[in-house]
Amino acid sequence: MKLFTINKDGKLIPYKEHIFKEENKESDLENLLERNPEYFFEDSKIMIIGRQVPTNLSSWIDLLGLDRNGNTVVIELKRGKTPRETVAQLLEYASFIENLDYEALNEIYQGYIGEETSLDNYHQEYFEITNDDKVSFNKNTKLVIVAQDISNHIKQTSLYLRKKGLEIYCMEFKYFQNHAFERMITSDFVVGEENFIKSEVKSTAQLPKVDEKTFLESLDKNGKVVFEKIFEFAKSNDLFFRWGSKGFSLNLPIENGFVGLCFGYPPDSVFKQSIYSGIEEITKKVNDYESVVDYYKKALEKTGFFVPAKSNFKWVINKSVDNERIMKFLNVLTELVSKIKEKGLK
Repeated sequence: MKLFTINKDGKLIPYKEHIFKEENKESDLENLLERNPEYFFEDSKIMIIGRQVPTNLSSWIDLLGLDRNGNTVVIELKRGKTPRETVAQLLEYASFIENLDYEALNEIYQGYIGEETSLDNYHQEYFEITNDDKVSFNKNTKLVIVAQDISNHIKQTSLYLRKKGLEIYCMEFKYFQNHAFERMITSDFVVGEENFIKSEVKSTAQLPKVDEKTFLESLDKNGKVVFEKIFEFAKSNDLFFRWGSKGFSLNLPIENGFVGLCFGYPPDSVFKQSIYSGIEEITKKVNDYESVVDYYKKALEKTGFFVPAKSNFKWVINKSVDNERIMKFLNVLTELVSKIKEKGLK
């Protein structure tokens, strides 16, 4: 394949194909796929939930993802040509992933994103699933090899495994650069459909975390009004924030632990510019949580601007907000803190 840019004089300036591994590390390929999964897999988005995920056999999965239906997607990356053991490597990863339940996948996801947001809530928002159908996570596993050169041995073995019912895909990419050092990548599936793509487990690779300053800078004027008030409220009530790759959890320190009260997200998050309740955190950590959760749900519903979001409630801040509305929410948090202190931790 030949690629050209067209300059202002109408002349074709060629892109020259380069060997990716001569100029890039494997982590560079991981970065590209991690940040742009929709471009590699065309119409089928993949939600990345882990990078360099350790297995029980002291090996490491390059990237772990989920598709819209909750199926796991194991991605093995090679900068150059695929060695013969690549398929065996991938099957080893699959044997580990197959045994992970929702809690294990949720732990991988939370370790990767650096937030306590639950996997099922994030999955629903990421894929914009509007119905209340319950997703069954990890019912099936898809295996994907991405390399600049898929060898004939790997193609033949992968085709055989597909005929036997295993969902394995091989995708080749080509890497180009022009005289101005502008780079281009093309991709194509050489095996697989072109329109697709209980142990303690944690990913060592984590997305960079934001802080209060960068979070506020990412908000629009409506969001700034709300979140600045929340930050003031937190500081005056001895609450603290745990920052993730996009947003934060607002936490109550109590006894020798803490409880997440709510979560905040900026406009570029899959949750949009919003506040989510921390009902799952309260359920998990607070003694006799039923009455506390019941109060929280009813109080948020009564505000008129929080709406149900699976097991939680959310407030999407997409229009002007007056001070009365903000105070309603802060009053709910004040009462919630009082009830949690009364009950204590499990």
